[in-house]
Amino acid sequence: MRLVALTEKQKRFCDEYLIDLNATQAAIRAGYSEKTARQTATENLSKPYIREYIDKRLAEKDAELIADQDEVLKYLTSVMRREKNEHIVVTTSEEKTTYVPDETGKVRRQTVKKEVPQIVEIPAKLSDANKAAELLGKAHGLYTEKIETDVDMELNIKIDYGDSNEN
Repeated sequence: MRLVALTEKQKRFCDEYLIDLNATQAAIRAGYSEKTARQTATENLSKPYIREYIDKRLAEKDAELIADQDEVLKYLTSVMRREKNEHIVVTTSEEKTTYVPDETGKVRRQTVKKEVPQIVEIPAKLSDANKAAELLGKAHGLYTEKIETDVDMELNIKIDYGDSNEN
């Protein structure tokens, strides 16, 4: 289909529609009258060239979100080489002791324990690297088994057409 040039308002409508997929609100935000926004939105969405523009933009968004083959292979390679680090949360305990006088004048010890979470970076596990290497090997066809067998047999085929009168 030949792409028809959209007007600025139609393009703005399409771009606004892609934000939340609410056609009426997109029409209002694009500058159409609030009174006729619903009808205008319906008309716009029924026009093939506007629908085509929206579908094209949605496909572009999907392409950005979904990893392609190269991205997957690069990621697996970086895991195999242990270039990727894992982030784990480690909780450490801190104790703070203070001495405070009570109402009788005696000094009492007051201990406050506090747990502090920290994010720590550690190298990827060896098992993850091994799994990545295995997946890369499969992707490159390194583990395909080739089995050759010699078969020596006699083949007899009997065809029964069912028209014999054996009763």
